[in-house]
Amino acid sequence: MLLSDIHTPDDLRRQPLDQLQPIAGQLRDYIIDTLATHPGHLASSLGTVELTVALHYVFNTPDDKVVWDVGHQAYAHKILTGRGERFSTIRTYGGLSGFPRRDESVYDAFGTGHSSTSISAALGMATASKLQGNTSRNHIAVIGDGALTGGEAFEALNNVGCSRANILIILNDNGISIDEAVGGLDSYLTRITSSRKYNRLKEQVWQRLDGTDGRKRHSHSIGFFQRLTSMAKTMALGSSNLFESLGIRYFGPIDGHNIDQLVDMLRRMKELDGPKLLHVVTVKGKGLRQAEENPVAYHAPGRYDIRTGDQIKSSCDGGALKYQDVFGHTITELARANKAIVGITPAMLTGCSLSIMKEAMPERVFDVGIAEQHAVTFAAGLAAQGMVPFCNIYSSFAQRAYDQIIHDVALQRLPVVLCLDRAGLVGEDGATHHGVFDLAALRPIPDLIVSAPMDDHELRNLMYTAQLPGHGPFVIRYPRGKSVFSDWQSAMHAVTIGEGRQLREGSDVAILSLGHPGNDALLAADELQRQGVSAAVYDLRFLKPLDTAMLDRVAAAGFRRIVTVEDGVRAGGFGEAVVEHFAQHHPQAAARTVILAVPDRFIAHGTVPQLKRECRINVDAILEAALQ
Repeated sequence: MLLSDIHTPDDLRRQPLDQLQPIAGQLRDYIIDTLATHPGHLASSLGTVELTVALHYVFNTPDDKVVWDVGHQAYAHKILTGRGERFSTIRTYGGLSGFPRRDESVYDAFGTGHSSTSISAALGMATASKLQGNTSRNHIAVIGDGALTGGEAFEALNNVGCSRANILIILNDNGISIDEAVGGLDSYLTRITSSRKYNRLKEQVWQRLDGTDGRKRHSHSIGFFQRLTSMAKTMALGSSNLFESLGIRYFGPIDGHNIDQLVDMLRRMKELDGPKLLHVVTVKGKGLRQAEENPVAYHAPGRYDIRTGDQIKSSCDGGALKYQDVFGHTITELARANKAIVGITPAMLTGCSLSIMKEAMPERVFDVGIAEQHAVTFAAGLAAQGMVPFCNIYSSFAQRAYDQIIHDVALQRLPVVLCLDRAGLVGEDGATHHGVFDLAALRPIPDLIVSAPMDDHELRNLMYTAQLPGHGPFVIRYPRGKSVFSDWQSAMHAVTIGEGRQLREGSDVAILSLGHPGNDALLAADELQRQGVSAAVYDLRFLKPLDTAMLDRVAAAGFRRIVTVEDGVRAGGFGEAVVEHFAQHHPQAAARTVILAVPDRFIAHGTVPQLKRECRINVDAILEAALQ
């Protein structure tokens, strides 16, 4: 049986059990071969191939609901659910999403671009089925890649145990999220999986239940097995099981790459009512040597050689550093001079380049796991005791800590430096990852400084300014990708809070920008100059406080057209802040202003240039607005 003949899980379920392992091998090869030239999240999906096959083989999907958490584990799931022929379009403009999406397939029970949501969602589905009188439907939450460290997952576990809902939680334990997993929970799971005494006792129980005549275990035996293994675990580990203490029956750990064992266990658990958890141990990057040996680099490795597995270095890798790397080097430089500086990240140590500081001064860098709320309040606690915490969170992930930013940081005017990486349109990860809401969300918060550097020199200056005493909470948001200068190691100097800068003189048109879009503003001004139009360019640098004195000068200059450009949403963003000031103090200037911003809809995935063109925040859009 060839993988190409399987178009739906029904096709898979018609196969004999002994064909599943070859199908899994073909599925893994297909993922490796495709992602070599069509980059995506490789290592996570390689680790869940056998689990995916077993789930769709045992459960009646899509009637039975499977929620993947984090969603980048679900590539094999996409291929088996009718999307195999389109798999090469993954994460491309107009192609398949890199995450489950309810509007993409009936098999995608819940959208999961962020982490730690699966148990809550599956519990909601299970509760709905019960209220609707459907007692036969199964609800499965597959939680892995460190997602169980998220606070929402713990909240859901607490609720699941007392719910009596028909829910199965599969803990995909690969010991890593994007970086190496951290925290007490990871240590606890390691104790379970590495205890020789427990595993020896568990194996003896399995063998006893199998019987000496080779007969398979009866379905009622699984409850007996669970009680015995719970006793074995208590004997081996010296404490009761965390999940069982919450009222969730625990099974495992089992080998997540042994399809026969997975199918056998899932079939038996399918017959058990109520909440239960299956602990599955997998290898992230399974099947590709480099990914197994270095799952951090191969989490999303870009292009690689199909024959060797080695990553292919891009021809544009030289020159300017990525913004994240400028951040990593700069905070390390600042921390050497300022002993109060510490770095914090919620499981994005490598992604935000705090790994650079971690290598130089490990005792002053804290990876708190996938826990954005905790990261922000932890930073606030550090600041309350005289430290200068730089808390680095991807912009879209920081949405999860909005309450903490308001109550624990801004309300107390604590000097937390919140660095929002991946701000603006991030590209192929799509709607769940675009950092387009931060400006509008943060703008109403009192006592919060909100800034956006136009280039790497400005990022360094803003970071230097933020760690100086007396400023209170300070936000610096910057995009994914390359910065502007190759000589980024400029001398740092303090920036006056709330003061923008004029980058170019002009008399016909004014272009006002915030952050990285200022580079497009300069390119547009060059083209306008070639067309005989004189364009002035202003980099405001701060959304809050806004440089109203500069806006007054712009209004007084009598430009026939004023264009604002930003990489955030229009509603409540930078452009609207400018127009609000003009409307109150310079109505004629307000009437001449055109706002270019992300429109009021969720933006899908594609390259950043494609998405900027779609959102009309690129150079061509600036030119069109200026020439109106």
